[in-house]
Formats: sequence, structure tokens, C-alpha cells
Amino acid sequence: MAEDKPVTVESLPELLKDDVAVKVAGVDVDGMLRGKLMAKKKFLSIAEEGFGFCSVVFGWDMHDQTYFRELGVSNKENGYRDLIAIPDLSSFRRIPWENNVPFFLVSFHDPDTHKTLHACPRSLLKRAVDKLKDNGYGAMAGAEYEFYQFRAPQTHDGPERNSSGTATFLRENPVNALPSLTEGMFGYSITRTVHNQDYFYGIFDACEKFNCGIEGWHTESGPGVFEAALQFGEISAMADKASLFKLVVKSLGSKYGITPCFMAKPREGLPGNSGHMHVSIVDAAGKNLFARETEDTNAPYHDIRCLSDLGRHFLAGLIDGLPDIMPILAPNVNSYKRLVENFWAPVTVSWGLEHRAASIRLIAPPTASAKATRFEVRVPGADTNPHFVLAAILALGWRGIEKKMEISIPPLGKGEDVGGAADKGERLAKSLKEATDKFMRKESVAREVFGDDFVDHFGGTRQHEIRLWDEAVTDWEVRRYIETV
Repeated sequence: MAEDKPVTVESLPELLKDDVAVKVAGVDVDGMLRGKLMAKKKFLSIAEEGFGFCSVVFGWDMHDQTYFRELGVSNKENGYRDLIAIPDLSSFRRIPWENNVPFFLVSFHDPDTHKTLHACPRSLLKRAVDKLKDNGYGAMAGAEYEFYQFRAPQTHDGPERNSSGTATFLRENPVNALPSLTEGMFGYSITRTVHNQDYFYGIFDACEKFNCGIEGWHTESGPGVFEAALQFGEISAMADKASLFKLVVKSLGSKYGITPCFMAKPREGLPGNSGHMHVSIVDAAGKNLFARETEDTNAPYHDIRCLSDLGRHFLAGLIDGLPDIMPILAPNVNSYKRLVENFWAPVTVSWGLEHRAASIRLIAPPTASAKATRFEVRVPGADTNPHFVLAAILALGWRGIEKKMEISIPPLGKGEDVGGAADKGERLAKSLKEATDKFMRKESVAREVFGDDFVDHFGGTRQHEIRLWDEAVTDWEVRRYIETV
């Protein structure tokens, strides 16, 4: 756990007095942690002003393949120069499964201007949060992740069953031959977790020690599927904790020979992995500003009778901008396999009070307490970058507040199907290409709230992903056409 007292440059020598090394990591555009172990002496020397970190982490994809079209941050023209990585001392914690080595997150800065890097996920969220802070507001958030788990047959002897064996298994076997951690559909089972008890409880305990604590932890419907609801908190810290939760799960999984899978749709015909995000706005004293003081009996929609005017404007901003930020909420080719009809995933711009089929679920009285009033955005999958997702939700909502936008579509009624006759919302993109084209167009809301530099960079990374998919020949194609055409 992080120390109770704020960590400062002056307090670091005492804090790290018994350590010989420190681990640091930053977040790339795919939400992957990129970092290194460094000697304590080196860390103490760079703790305040930062250190050089190769910009190529913003110039290549999740498999370290450089983008087919070089982007502005890292390229041949600038020599793949270093960025400045500055440790966030408030992010201090120790890694319990790595002998309690000290750990800090870093944010990336431009080496020429020393301003925050437009493509840095932590910095993008910070800029969105700062807009609220300038007006006396703050934001709270919560994150939920579902994920499948697989266990490839062990191929070597030894105390640790490295989960990289999964990659070896898949070179020699079809994907569907990869064994699930457990079989069957057993959502909320209290017996299924006993099958892998040390692993199940190990994740819960490690998250608590690593300051990314779990509020609820259970099996979800699907073979080998778990779901975690993380303890809610301040939005920037929540994004960090969401990233670090994945680190915990993958690290613990590796020690047990288990491969956790956060891709949006791992198995055909089964539910996908969601990454729902909850957001609310608070004042300086922590009071929830989405809650209405007294019920509005003349509200334009019954669903928002207990939602404040500020909350209504926030909702209107989400509704208006949601189609333009889809590459953030569904960043991969596979993401759109989850966003299909009849699989508990939203496919249109829709909202409703306590409506789990809608894109935006309003949680408010009378089914929740006023202090718990919030929006749950249900479009993101577990494959998303939490910093980008929370930055997007906050930026769209704040745009709605600034412009005093009005809710443009009625709520989805109970029993009404998403995409049905009563659903007045726009159909969300059906592919990464469609989503990226909309995201990058000149009049995109994404350009308005994030600026051209970010949109051009992140959009370029998605175009790279699309090209790789366009060039891929899948097993489905070969099986279907090898003899028939």
C-alpha cells in the first residue's frame, strides 16, 4: 500500500532506505505498461526532473511493430528520440509478488517544450480533470472488468508455470483447443472459485496490498470468466488502479500458468468481456453534484426527475459525442465482435434509469441513494485503455456542461430492445474502420475536446491496426474457401 503521508523528493531517501532498486512504468496508447527496473541511486537522481525514455513506445504497436505510417511522436525524422518520463511520486506502492520492490508510475513529456505529451494516456486524463478543477469541481470513478482465463498444458518442469506457454500452444493448436480455466456457465458461483482457490484469493489480496483494491470479486457467466469491481475513488487514481489491476491479474496468472484474457470477444457464441466505467462529478467538499436536492416532478423525462441540471447537461454531452469517440471505447478489431445485438452489449446511443441494455445507465434515486448518483458507460470492453476511456467520458460530459446541452433522445424504456423501434439513438460503429473514420473526420467532436494532435496520433495507431487486419488471412476464410471456390 502507498504511505499515508505524501511522498516528496525530500522523503524518498528515507522511504527507500532499505531498497536497492525501483521499478517504474508508463502507460502506452494500448493501455500496456512499459517500464524498467533501475538502481535506487539512479532513481533518486531523476525523481524530480525525470529521465529519458525511448519514444518508440509511442511509435510501435502492442507487438512492437512500428506503425506502417510513422506518426509525430516517434519517427525516423526525429531519430526515435527520448521523451522525458517524470515519476508521479503520489503513485508509490510496492509490488507484493516481486519481493515488495518499490514502484512508481511515470507520465511522458515533450523534450522540447516540457509540456505533457499529447499522446500520453495519464496526461490526457489529467488535462480533462484540470478543466474541472479550474471550475472548482472534481470527478469520481469506478471500473468493472470481466475477463476469460485459459490454462495451456504445462510443457516444462519447474515451480512456476509461465503463462507464455499459451503462445507456444497456439502455434501448434487451433484457438478453440485452448483449455478454459473452468468449464461451463457459472456466474456468481461460490463453489467454482474453490477450483483455483489460491489464485482467486491471491489476486484479491495482491490488489489490496498494491493499492488497487477490489470491491466485488466473483465468477461471471462463461467458461473460466471472472469479474472485478474496483473500489471507486478519484478519477485519475481510478484509471491508474484499473491499469494496475490488469498487471496484478497477469502477473499472478503467470505464476499459476494461467493466461487471463481481456480481449473483448474471445469466444464465438459466448458473451464478451466488458469494461464498464462509472463517473460522477463532485464539489470541493466531495458532495455529489449529479444528485438533485428535491425531486423534479416536471422533468422532461421521468427517468431524470432526481438528476441535477448539471447531471442532465453531462448526460447530453455524452449522448452527443459518443459516436465520435468509439475508437477509444472499442479500440481493436475484435472489440466490435462484442458490440452486437442480443449479447448484453449496447449497439446504439441510448440511455435509461437503471437500464442495463443501454449505452449509458443512469444510477439514481429511487433505486440508489442520492450520494451514489452516477453514470455507468457500458460501451467499453475490457480491452480498453482506462485513462483514455475516463478522459473521453469526462471531456464529453464537460462539453455538455459548458454548452448547457439538452438531452436529445428519450430514455430507453424497460422492456424495449436496443436497436428496436423505440430506440431513437444512432447505431454505433460496426467496425474499427467505420469508428476511426468518424473519429478522425474534420468536424469530429473528438477533435473539439482532445485537439488535433491527439486525434491524429491515436487515429493513426488505429489505422495501423485496421491495415494489419485487412492483410490477415483467417482460419475461418481458409476453412470456408480452401476446397469450395
